[in-house]
Amino acid sequence: MTGPRSFVFLNEPGALDEIGWDGEQREKLWRYNQHYFDDLNAIGATERHAWHVALIEDWIAHNPPGQGNGWEPYPLSLRIVNWVKWALSGSELSAAALHSLAVQARWLTGRLEIHLLGNHLFANAKALLFAGLFFDGEEADGWRRTALKILAREIPEQFLPDGGQFELSTMYHALALEDALDLINVAARYAGTAPAEDGARVRGWLIPRLPAMRRWLQVMCHPDGEIALFNDAAIGIAPSVAELEGYFARCLPNAVPLPLLAVERLPDSGYVRLQSGDAVALLDVARVGPDYLPGHAHADTLSFELSLFGQRVLVNGGTSCYGTSAERLRQRGTAAHNTVTVDGQDSSEVWGGFRVARRAYPAGLSLLEDANCLQVSCSHDGYRWLKGRPVHTRMWFLHAGSLAVEDNVSGGYGEAVAHYRFHPDVAVSADPYGREGVAVLADGRRVGWQIERGAGELAPSSWHPRFGVAQPCMLLRVKLVGQSARVRFKWM
Repeated sequence: MTGPRSFVFLNEPGALDEIGWDGEQREKLWRYNQHYFDDLNAIGATERHAWHVALIEDWIAHNPPGQGNGWEPYPLSLRIVNWVKWALSGSELSAAALHSLAVQARWLTGRLEIHLLGNHLFANAKALLFAGLFFDGEEADGWRRTALKILAREIPEQFLPDGGQFELSTMYHALALEDALDLINVAARYAGTAPAEDGARVRGWLIPRLPAMRRWLQVMCHPDGEIALFNDAAIGIAPSVAELEGYFARCLPNAVPLPLLAVERLPDSGYVRLQSGDAVALLDVARVGPDYLPGHAHADTLSFELSLFGQRVLVNGGTSCYGTSAERLRQRGTAAHNTVTVDGQDSSEVWGGFRVARRAYPAGLSLLEDANCLQVSCSHDGYRWLKGRPVHTRMWFLHAGSLAVEDNVSGGYGEAVAHYRFHPDVAVSADPYGREGVAVLADGRRVGWQIERGAGELAPSSWHPRFGVAQPCMLLRVKLVGQSARVRFKWM
């Protein structure tokens, strides 16, 4: 909140007196955020307490049961949790707010998002557990039973053995870690009450999984402390990594993270992290997500991101919008990622905002590590539906002062192009022939690049690290010649 009745969501401002609680003046995701009430528990929330009290009463007055975006199950679930957190943190819900909160939980029980599953259904269960612990009585007992039934099924389904959240998005993993910590926290809050046994069950399911979830997030971060952008991912939606670390330490103070190794493989998720000296490379050798739930997938198979000297250098395109627009489709497409397009097609057929038809499956992952080189190789069959049934194979070779990336596309096709997107803070230049050039980082350090095989050109592009944000950047396009291309980046 930026004022008593004004907000900024997804980097777009809005005032309640001008746009109300619903309407076409803002996109649906913005409206969802408006109904979450996240600011009740944000940093500095106590300074805005009077605003919050008034906003809750205004919401009740202008959002009658069942009407508008605020009563859809997902924003409803997040709001229930936020109102309960606010009350448990020392604020007092009015009689009208308590009544509304009970009605909201009652409404949610009949509209669980079983048809969507994934993080939506998990959020529904979390909200019912919060409400079931917060209220007393037979109906509250029923909310807890429903929540426990869902969580018992979804925790082992959604939290992979390597710690990843099964939709394979770094952003949704961070949100899932917050959810798990919230559930452990609220269960501890009610440890001495009648429903303590239900909370103990939830803690028993989650606590053994949390160290792996924490490490997964550490593996999938850049040295700047923020997440890599694979699948639907943007900075600033989930709590920051530092905030989650602090929350983890408060909930589980005796858990100590282990240092990261030169090669970290997340076998169940399908990501690899390589580190050599000042270089960190994060590689996507993963499937797009669960076969039955690829809604947050991008066509980014065999893409990667690279940081040097603590700064992002090569980045995937990111995510700045949801919905069904052409821009949403472009951001999910293969050309928006540091990987290879074949005949202008996407490696996985993304469509409809949150749909995927034909999709890439990785195969043949190989990791070799010695004193001089970290080497990873993997293939995918996402273009098998094309006439020549091409298969893309990529190899990464990380040395102390260089990274070479080699692409091979077998089979028949017209044109294959590898994409390398530079961070906006990197100034990129090329020689007149497009064969080699220099990338100058924000601190003045220089990274040379050379096309050892293939034909290259620089082109303008964009990076989308946050919702509602588009930053201009440069893109190196390398056309495969003789079915292969090889690019080397060098630094000192």
